[in-house]
Amino acid sequence: MKQHVTIGSRGSDLALWQAYFVKSELEKLDCTVEIKIIKTQGDKIQHLSFDKLEGKGFFTKEIEDSLISSEIDLAVHSHKDLETNPPEGLKIACVSKRANPADILLIRPEAIQGSEKWTLKKNAIVGTSSARRKTLLTHYRADLAINDLRGNVPTRIDKLRQGNYDAIVLAKAGVDRLELDLSEFVTIVLDPTEFVPAPAQGVLGLQIRSEDQRMENILDKMNYPEVAQKIGLERKILNLLEGGCQLPLGAYCTPENELFVSFAPKTGEQSTFLKYKVESFEGMAEKVIEDLQSVRVD
Repeated sequence: MKQHVTIGSRGSDLALWQAYFVKSELEKLDCTVEIKIIKTQGDKIQHLSFDKLEGKGFFTKEIEDSLISSEIDLAVHSHKDLETNPPEGLKIACVSKRANPADILLIRPEAIQGSEKWTLKKNAIVGTSSARRKTLLTHYRADLAINDLRGNVPTRIDKLRQGNYDAIVLAKAGVDRLELDLSEFVTIVLDPTEFVPAPAQGVLGLQIRSEDQRMENILDKMNYPEVAQKIGLERKILNLLEGGCQLPLGAYCTPENELFVSFAPKTGEQSTFLKYKVESFEGMAEKVIEDLQSVRVD
């Protein structure tokens, strides 16, 4: 008898791509799958920047509530959007392969100036609502004007197309997944060892009820333990700093187990950069926190 799975997802193009990708993987395991679209606070409130929204989990809470109440069996998230302290009764049972974790800078052709870093003209207006991206942009290019940018990926690109910005910053994984035509713009892939991505960027997190052994057995066949270990380190650093998605923290553990960290206490403040060769994952996050505290005291 086929197993039936109800997936909960946001309704954006990218969220639905993610949900349908997981649906196809589950169907390979002989499951029947339906997708239920759930609106989150982050979807409903588009006129405020993230730092003006109350609480945490702007793109996850309503989906997690539906999971807890058994309206759905599985929630598919961009792992970087998830709180590091999960709601009681829920857990991540499976993570995907990691797509390219880098950010990209999408630039209007008239804003190109080859002598400047990233070939972006001096005093350009750049769109992003991410505290991490704002802080890294101003670290490398203090001349830039950073304006908030909200909306799903196609909406953000349309705002660039309309001339509201000279450039915008997006996650490469999302753009790649949507297979968008960006030929009218200049695309600069930002080096993830320099412009350090958000913890778990490029990875999907598949969330279930903790006691749901049926779903755990199914998802175990789809899990990537090595990816889980690496992003577990990245997210533990975030957890120990007691930060949410609006903490200016980048943490990226490479396939070769090199760890890159960027951190600032507040948006726009001076960033600290650290690099490690991870010999053991045990205690590594705690060492990063100690080193960050030491550097900032000095």
